[in-house]
Amino acid sequence: MIHVFIGTKAQYIKMAPLLRRMDDAGVDYRLIDSGQHGGLTESLRREFGVREPDLRLGSGRDIVSIPQALVWALGLARQLVSRSRLRERVFGGHGGVCVVHGDTPTTLLSTLMAKRAGLAVAQVESGLRSHRLFHPFPEEMTRIVVPRLCDVLFAPGPDAANNLRRSKVRGRIVEQASNTVLESVREAMVTESVAGPDSEGDRESGGAGPAIVTMHLVENVHRRDRREALVDTVESLAGTMPVRWVMHGHTERALAAAARPRLEAAGVELVTLRPRGEFLTMLAAAPLVITDGGSIQEECALLGVPTLLWRDCTERPDGLGHNIVLSLYDRHIVEQFLRDPQRYRRPRRMPEVSPTAQILDELDAWR
Repeated sequence: MIHVFIGTKAQYIKMAPLLRRMDDAGVDYRLIDSGQHGGLTESLRREFGVREPDLRLGSGRDIVSIPQALVWALGLARQLVSRSRLRERVFGGHGGVCVVHGDTPTTLLSTLMAKRAGLAVAQVESGLRSHRLFHPFPEEMTRIVVPRLCDVLFAPGPDAANNLRRSKVRGRIVEQASNTVLESVREAMVTESVAGPDSEGDRESGGAGPAIVTMHLVENVHRRDRREALVDTVESLAGTMPVRWVMHGHTERALAAAARPRLEAAGVELVTLRPRGEFLTMLAAAPLVITDGGSIQEECALLGVPTLLWRDCTERPDGLGHNIVLSLYDRHIVEQFLRDPQRYRRPRRMPEVSPTAQILDELDAWR
């Protein structure tokens, strides 16, 4: 039996192509939702055409604060006490392989639960490393621990595969030509008719939409200097072009006191999280993007949009040295990028490969 254990927005985005491929092929699998983003996942399943999970854990609300995260994590960790009960309740009494994804708290907890229940574990998007223990936190620690427990590791490119080899993991490393986000973006471009600056004229003008800004990482939202530096940057940028800041819930709360009135006075459009297709359309049409999101970095690298990464290191090589500029929180780098962002615009890059087909082939033994 194949078990797929996910629970965050990014995991649904990146695993939906695999889930749909298994449905189309008639593969019997068990879908488990950790509940980490319980308030979002129902709408995500509808949007991505993913079936209802066999089991939902958690409270059905998004985990947006540290106290909530602790309560949720302890609730899942209690399942570890009884191996037989864990195997029966969470995994339906089946053995096989549990497919986990990435580097979230769901990734760590699902891996521990699967190993405790006696299942093999296959990690998708394995081997990404920033080589900075607390940046991002706690993702980097999860990237160190989980691969050491896995039986199969799907590495999205040679850098990730080499990181795993250097770590001397015991599991089998499967090097992939791309991350599964490629198929997610490619499918969205077809179903949503995602448009963008494809012509030379459009590339020179930088697209017809507003600049897009996002911020959600703990080390940015809860670091006053980094948070305020981004607000200052966005406020200044709004004097030169339309800007839309797509707000995560915890970011909105962090900015509510003083920064929000400043941004609104500068003309920045503040909006809540958008549906996947709509957000990709916004990225594709943007003259530039400022973000700290790793998945958004991958998407912008594929779309060729000039992107300023609001971090001092990244685990992903996607787009670096091409259309992605790592800010290092350095004012001079930021100013240089904003003076002429169009110099970083690149053509879209959508190779005709299928990471999900490769994953399913490797999981054939557990069907």
